[in-house]
Formats: sequence, structure tokens, C-alpha cells
Amino acid sequence: MIPVEAYLVVSTLLFFIGVYGFLVRKNLIGILMAVELILNAVNINFVVFNRFLYPDHLEGYIYSLFVIVVAAAETAIAISIIINVYRKLKDVRVDSINELKN
Repeated sequence: MIPVEAYLVVSTLLFFIGVYGFLVRKNLIGILMAVELILNAVNINFVVFNRFLYPDHLEGYIYSLFVIVVAAAETAIAISIIINVYRKLKDVRVDSINELKN
């Protein structure tokens, strides 16, 4: 059986890779992928803690499914916003969005 610490290390690495990508990326698609990495790290935590603390209950799995549904909705909305920004500016860098204020 794989210990809890191994799952938590993978989840922590995934989370901090997502945070790093969110802070460093200039491309909107890259930022969106970084947010998805963060949400997947949260899902891993939900499932791991449910499996090891309450193996007979399904709350962690239900929370994970809820996070997946919210992430899918967030991705659909974000992609539509990014497509509209690209149509308007022909660029998807974060710096170019300031031009929409004018």
C-alpha cells in the first residue's frame, strides 16, 4: 500500500507547479492550465484524505466530483473569454488586455 505521504508529496508538487505557472506565465492559456493544475492537486487531497481517514464514506469523492464540475464550467467560460480577447486584439498575452480599457 502506498503511504499517505507519497500522495501528499505529489499533490504538493502539483499545487506549487500550478502556483508557479500562474505567477510566471504571460499567456492566458498557460494561466488557465496552471489553475487546472491547482484544482487537480486539491482533488488529489480530497480523495486521499477520504481514503485514509474515512474509507467507508464517499464525501471526499463527492467533493472531488463537485470540484471537477466547477473546473469544467470555469474552463468553458475562460476559454470563451480568451477567444473573445483574441478576436479583438489578435493576442492572448496578459499585458495586451490593458488595451481593452480604452
